[in-house]
Amino acid sequence: MLRDDINNAVKEAMKAKDERKLGTLRMVNSTIKNADIEARGQGKPPLSDAELLSVLQKMIKQRQEAVELYDKGGRAELAAQEREEIAVISAYLPKQMSEEEVKAAIAAIIAETHAAGVKDMGKVIGALKAKYAGQMDFAKASGLVKAALTG
Repeated sequence: MLRDDINNAVKEAMKAKDERKLGTLRMVNSTIKNADIEARGQGKPPLSDAELLSVLQKMIKQRQEAVELYDKGGRAELAAQEREEIAVISAYLPKQMSEEEVKAAIAAIIAETHAAGVKDMGKVIGALKAKYAGQMDFAKASGLVKAALTG
């Protein structure tokens, strides 16, 4: 499980005295625990690996936005710190699909679900999320799905 991998990495980072990795992994664990607590409050079980991947992607997206802001503000040292955190978190995500692979997956799902127009977009995105969780940026994929369904 993803949780076990992260916890083992925390122990390894402690032994290696890798402060950046250790701090980042502790932050990841904290975010996961908060998400579990939120799910429990809604009467749901602890997050599955697929849901954890979405939490990790959200963390990466937040750091990418921070990098942009730090770069604009001339804070190179803070931008570098965020990039290091992105690298640590990214190690726990599956390999990201290329744009061509995403387009091929979208075409396959459209054929599979017999989607006929934009009204079927939710069905296509849902199938993509079920099949390719953590492997693509669904914000970008959404635009590609819309283009494929209207074109």
